[in-house]
Amino acid sequence: MLPGIGVFGTGDIVRALVPFLRAKGFRVEAVWGRTLEAAENVATELNIPFHTNKVDDVLLRKDVDLVFIICQPDLHAQIAVKALGIGKHVLCDRPAGLCQLEVLKMVHAAQYYPSLISVISHGLRFLPAFVHMKRQIETGYVGMVNVCDVRVHCGSMIGNQFDWMCSHLMGGGILTMVGSHIIDIVSFVTGQRANRVHGMMRTFTKSTEKINGIRWIDSDDFCSFQMILDGGACVTATLNSHMSGGFIQEVVVCGSQGRLVVHGANLYGQNHTTEKEELLHEGPDDVAHLTNKNNSARINSLLPQPYLQGLFRLVGALKEAFATGDGEHGWLKEPVSSAATFEDGQYVQAVIDAIKLSSASRQWEQVTVANDENELNPLMTRLNLPNINMSSLDALSQAPTNRPPPHRKVTSSESHLPWSFATKH
Repeated sequence: MLPGIGVFGTGDIVRALVPFLRAKGFRVEAVWGRTLEAAENVATELNIPFHTNKVDDVLLRKDVDLVFIICQPDLHAQIAVKALGIGKHVLCDRPAGLCQLEVLKMVHAAQYYPSLISVISHGLRFLPAFVHMKRQIETGYVGMVNVCDVRVHCGSMIGNQFDWMCSHLMGGGILTMVGSHIIDIVSFVTGQRANRVHGMMRTFTKSTEKINGIRWIDSDDFCSFQMILDGGACVTATLNSHMSGGFIQEVVVCGSQGRLVVHGANLYGQNHTTEKEELLHEGPDDVAHLTNKNNSARINSLLPQPYLQGLFRLVGALKEAFATGDGEHGWLKEPVSSAATFEDGQYVQAVIDAIKLSSASRQWEQVTVANDENELNPLMTRLNLPNINMSSLDALSQAPTNRPPPHRKVTSSESHLPWSFATKH
């Protein structure tokens, strides 16, 4: 029997996710929202029997055994750790948290409760194009991996009102929302992890027609970064959210014997034994009928078709894990063995933190995956994040007003920096 599901979040992704779950036979028993009104609206729209704005009201329900955490990142760790402690399985959206310190707490909780599923929703791991890419790399199709180039172009992720997506303090921005997927999938297909990074983040759109009051947008809408992997490969990635109405994603892996390219959901390849590029896998468009048409524009930016397809397959893997009720703990590990663990989420967050530091320092930064919270004290100081235990409303109240602090004249080359570098002497 499939577990009942409690969903944390009321955004556009939740509206796309719930049909996925029901299509696979899951029962969505409860939904949590930051406000009772938001929770009620989603519950009514999606026909969910219970709604609340209190975390414990969902976690303590006996008909909820699996929780999907799809809310603002500052609440991910709090909900995930508590859910595991109560005995609930957890799927957490990306990014896993605001910083590595938060994700480390999730890792420790998952290690303490190994009988429970605890995964991050990096659905690209389940997209057939990337599954085949990983397999081709492992069998030597490209030889030794030398270079990986990633380009993502999408529309704006900003909605019609100021929310956490507008603030880098709350985890908004294209680096956390899209870059987290890219960092994870590069590690997944190559089997290598970054040890040094260099990055640049920019906020070009600081206000919109709907967001032009006392607060201004400071989450990054453009990011470019490079990574040196521990196996010697070099990665360059460009993330751009200024292409309205469209989505383009291309992941190129070049090696000593050839190349592989995932364009959208299709895989192409050419090596030294072939005369021209060939289509190795064509990805089907099997989730279009589940997309919420009313929110398609923002969904195409927050969760484009390849990500939707990957998420759909992740949900399918969860169903397969729970369907038989077999295994030592009432679920089978094999169907979700490819899913990103909380440890994988910590690595991704470590890279994100290093890219943020590099954008501010304009220098290469070391990627440090910590085992103990004390190891992260210097990093937390440099990141200059607010108290990670503060509520989302308190953090939002600290979001910048519509003008940068006038410490000194900001030069044109610094005017788009989302971090405090531009205001430091």
